[in-house]
Amino acid sequence: MEKRKLNFWQIWNMSFGFLGIQFGFALQGGFMSRIFQTLGAAKDDIPLLWIAAPLTGLLVQPIIGYMSDRTWSAKWGRRRPYFLVGAILSSIALFLVPHSPALWIAAGFLWILDASINISMEPFRALVADKLPESQRSYGFVVQTLIIGIGTWIASNLPWMVSKLGVSDAAASGVVPMSVKVAFAIGAFVFLTSILFTVFTTTEYPPEDMEEFEREKAKKNQFISDIVNNIGSMPATMKKLGVVQFFSWFAFFTMWSMANPALTEHVFQTPVPVEANYNMDVPAQIEAYNTANTAFQKSSNLVGSYMGVYGLSSMAFALFLAFYTSKRRINRKYVHMLSLILGGVGFIMMKFIPSHEYLNISFILIGFAWGSILSMPYAMLSSSVDPKKMGVIMGIFNMFIVLPQIVAALGGVNFVSNLLGSEAINAMTVAGISLILGGLANLLIVNPNAITYQQTEK
Repeated sequence: MEKRKLNFWQIWNMSFGFLGIQFGFALQGGFMSRIFQTLGAAKDDIPLLWIAAPLTGLLVQPIIGYMSDRTWSAKWGRRRPYFLVGAILSSIALFLVPHSPALWIAAGFLWILDASINISMEPFRALVADKLPESQRSYGFVVQTLIIGIGTWIASNLPWMVSKLGVSDAAASGVVPMSVKVAFAIGAFVFLTSILFTVFTTTEYPPEDMEEFEREKAKKNQFISDIVNNIGSMPATMKKLGVVQFFSWFAFFTMWSMANPALTEHVFQTPVPVEANYNMDVPAQIEAYNTANTAFQKSSNLVGSYMGVYGLSSMAFALFLAFYTSKRRINRKYVHMLSLILGGVGFIMMKFIPSHEYLNISFILIGFAWGSILSMPYAMLSSSVDPKKMGVIMGIFNMFIVLPQIVAALGGVNFVSNLLGSEAINAMTVAGISLILGGLANLLIVNPNAITYQQTEK
């Protein structure tokens, strides 16, 4: 089936649901560690508490990709039913997570939230490959990244914005501030409505051979063998991209899990207060604790806002690439390599900046890496695999996203950063080194179609 080219707004509509998905990811990535710290988690415990995110991705993404490849409804299509189910579950989890009364409950909600987001996210990646001709793949993934950048910036600033509107950052010991609760509620609303927009404004192509599709669908108990077979036969380009992805996602997991303790402690000089260090029977000590806690919560708002800058930067980067790739070819390998190296420099700078305003520079550079991570590997991969298996291949490819995060959560972040010292900011240095290694690993990619699509259409 020859796919027709889509205009910008058609691609925008089919990708708009990613705005909500990114609201969920940005609130999770920017503020989940803050919630853990508020509920009493120690710095070294935080990466392990985050293990829910990569584990659910490892389990959910290949399953959802496989199932969506074998789904078809004349009314709802192939991928859109999964968008909708994931959106409903994610919105419920987003609303409830900041109301967690205990650390273990917050960790449990993270499992639910991440699994639900993955149900929606994985089919979105496959939808771009489903809907667009080969010549528009880079353009499509870049537009998707543009929307992700918008969502990252707005969602990362939500607690700060809500606080500026007068909602309190103060809270009792072990209680998440109301500003965070309101921000997560807004995120839940945006998640659901943006997914609904894509569901009702986008159509999908039916399977090319419906009879063959029905025969494949009728086969039973093929999931594990199909997954194993596809892993065993993955193209060489996919394996090499896996090396790039390992270092890239190790770095970003380190940022999401450790940026709040690292930056509140090192840059803002307002570490989370430990209640055991205060005599809570003495009014002056209670006041001192509350003052320190409010300072930590306010600086956490600013950490989230600065993290939003990488979303804004990735949006600008994606906008540039969207216009460029709509008319011209790019060398995906070198674009991705340079972007990751710049992001690595941004992370390493954090240890040496004289004041928190310089975090803008760091996160601008990190945004270049983020914008590239969300588009270039998928564009390179989609030019190297069987389009009939796009959903399951994208799901398997995302194993290269979750495995490095599992390694990081199970002690990788703590082990490597502690080699540099006990300060939390060393985790950001580790993230920078990892991104630079990921950038250099792009030199492994040699497939010419993956590097630069050889356009043949008029």
